[in-house]
Amino acid sequence: MSEVSPEPDGPGGPDGLGGLGGPDGPGGAGGAAADLVLARAGDDAAFTRLVAPLRRELHAHCYRMLGSVHDADDALQEALLRAWRGIGRFEGRGSLRGWLYTVATRTCLDAAERRGRRALPVDLGPACERVVLDSAPATEVAWLGPYPTGAGCDPAERYERYEAVELAFVAALQQLPGNQRAALLLFDVLGFSATEIAGLLDTTPGSVNSALARARRRLAAAPSGFPSAPGPGDARARATVAAYRGALERGDADALVALLTEDVTWSMPPLPHWYRGRDAVMAFARAVPLTRCPSWRTVPVEANSRPAVACYLGASADAVHTAWSITVLDLAADGRIAGLVSFLGAEHFAPFGLPVNYLEK
Repeated sequence: MSEVSPEPDGPGGPDGLGGLGGPDGPGGAGGAAADLVLARAGDDAAFTRLVAPLRRELHAHCYRMLGSVHDADDALQEALLRAWRGIGRFEGRGSLRGWLYTVATRTCLDAAERRGRRALPVDLGPACERVVLDSAPATEVAWLGPYPTGAGCDPAERYERYEAVELAFVAALQQLPGNQRAALLLFDVLGFSATEIAGLLDTTPGSVNSALARARRRLAAAPSGFPSAPGPGDARARATVAAYRGALERGDADALVALLTEDVTWSMPPLPHWYRGRDAVMAFARAVPLTRCPSWRTVPVEANSRPAVACYLGASADAVHTAWSITVLDLAADGRIAGLVSFLGAEHFAPFGLPVNYLEK
């Protein structure tokens, strides 16, 4: 286990408790200062109160570093354990937030070194020219996973916590070496200075600036992926999601094809095959989800700051429908679907607060 590092200054207030609230009340800086004293003395409840306001953003940071909600869960738990064991050495010279990001980043770097990089099917090979039936999951690949956004998000902090978890960005991050990934996130997303990052990563500001430059060059050369419009709250996005759900549940190929752009893509991790172009995507849709899958029920959600649909599959319309996929929709500026990523597996549903079996409303 990595040692808990000395605290960097980090973005935050001069009291060393950066980002934990105002001066009054149990959630403010005064209450946090008291909790810090108690936590240093071994009070685990005080430590829990200290880190509670930062858990969500730390979890998003771990997801950006590791590309998986489940890996982020494990990394955050490990990071907070390391922080709890090292809180006695936190002297308050920098912000508690900055110190916790130090611990979380180092924990993620350790995890990434053990596990390796995550990917999407489009990262691994060209699109399929014909429909592949009975495709087997590629179990040797560490796959990127979806990240729930929207519910419980503070609009004032939306960019920092959520806009930087878009699939294309997180997928591109996974292709960077760990030090470049960490430097880019800490500088561009979280606002740490090069000097602060150097302290966090045990390196020099010059090395940090060099890592940033290399990371930005590699990201600029990566496929652009998901464009920036429209987002989940856009009226066009809501209409497209409703139309997509209706087409899937009715098995309506004509309604589905009308929703797609000419160069639409569809991938389904952990299946390695993916499709590009309206004809190829519709050939797959007609052969599999609209034909071989007897009955669908759907729930609108938000994943990776994009509109998404939780899909439940049943043997017939009156049968039990069970969790099948979280499908993230990439929408073009006119609201049509430019890309679909269907993350297959019931394990993706719990982070979205969804049951394994579909519940009629």
